[in-house]
Amino acid sequence: MKKLKKRFIVPAVVFILGMCALIGAIYVVGESQEQQNRTNAKLNAMTYTERIYGELMEGIGVTDSLKQVVISGDGNINRFYDIAANMMDDSIQSIQIAPNGVVSEIYPEESNESSKIDLINDSDRGEISRYARDNDTVIMQGPLELKQGGYGIAVRNPVYLENENGQKSFWGFTIVILKVPEIFSESVEALSSFGYKYSLQKFASPWDDTYEWVYGSKEELNDPVIYDFNVYGYKWRLEILPKSGFYNNRYLLYLFIGGGVIVLLLAGLTAALISINENRKNFKRLAVTDALTGIYNRHGFDEQVEQYMRQNPQKHCVVAMLDIDDFKLVNDVYGHAAGDGALQKLAESMKQYFSKDVILGRNGGDEFSIFMPDCTVEEVKPFLKKFTGETKKFYCKGEEHTFTISLGFAEYPVLADDRSQLMRCADMALYEVKMRGKNGCMAYREGSV
Repeated sequence: MKKLKKRFIVPAVVFILGMCALIGAIYVVGESQEQQNRTNAKLNAMTYTERIYGELMEGIGVTDSLKQVVISGDGNINRFYDIAANMMDDSIQSIQIAPNGVVSEIYPEESNESSKIDLINDSDRGEISRYARDNDTVIMQGPLELKQGGYGIAVRNPVYLENENGQKSFWGFTIVILKVPEIFSESVEALSSFGYKYSLQKFASPWDDTYEWVYGSKEELNDPVIYDFNVYGYKWRLEILPKSGFYNNRYLLYLFIGGGVIVLLLAGLTAALISINENRKNFKRLAVTDALTGIYNRHGFDEQVEQYMRQNPQKHCVVAMLDIDDFKLVNDVYGHAAGDGALQKLAESMKQYFSKDVILGRNGGDEFSIFMPDCTVEEVKPFLKKFTGETKKFYCKGEEHTFTISLGFAEYPVLADDRSQLMRCADMALYEVKMRGKNGCMAYREGSV
């Protein structure tokens, strides 16, 4: 009897345990597969969101260009049709101007005559147009059904003119009608070819957080990957979902039949994906880091500063540029290894002296940049003066040597409208220090460039 039980029960237990282990493995792999597909979908959503954003901004840029023409002409725009013709492409339905909010000129004029309307008082366009006028912000309305067929998004960019007393007055709008989906056709076609269903949506208006459908698969996507992005204060959303879903049931069936072999293959694939992801992060970090000093290189510094100023356009900030006095003499007398040591010691002193929210960068050679957010010149001037006056040291063959630095700085938005102009102001301040020939000094750029 015991032998009979052992003959059947033990194999049954082994079979049950084996099946439980196999089912558990299939479950784990299934979850891993779903996560992997989501990761790939997130990467694709991120990639194509950037492309869609770029395509939209390229179309919206037409209104910015036209706006500059209006401002430079002090409200007068000559040869509108020639200018608009040069700006047209296949993704644009029409280009318009609306002095005082009334559409007066449209290119192409043919089939668009009925679009010459009073935007401010129009029943469908008035509220959002008045919002753009009163808040000096670009607005996007649509998608709207076009009389010529298809759909479009109306982009209206308010224009303000400034008189000799510095007072601004509303001039009107520069307008572009973007075709949907032509404006982002390359991106959505690529998503479809990669086997994704997708849905592109945006806020209905700046004050309404309800999403409206712009383009994509009209059916509801079940548990898609979602990626949000902003275009001139409008929140957009891209949802994507593999056409076959995140689970591949046939693959799981093959896994059940193949057993351990397929588990090993999947483990190898997962290890490869992790390795690729780690390498990608390392390459990204190296691309923005100065190898000698460990702080940002010029590209990384510019990228960080540009991001901060784009997100905080109203906040004051200060950029300082500095270099080592007579650095060529250090290299010539003590050697390039000692010069590298001086650069490293300077970078270390900067990291120790400045707080973590300060962005540090090496422009190249012995020139460094410092970005101090949310502050004014008056607040940081004593701080910078103290740093400039501190003795800096480096070592050569065991002997200690000292060096001095010169520093120039400038404040945004007092002297500059953007990052590049702010950097030029700080650079000119540094240049003035150098021209005076006073080592270990600093200067503040006063006036405009």
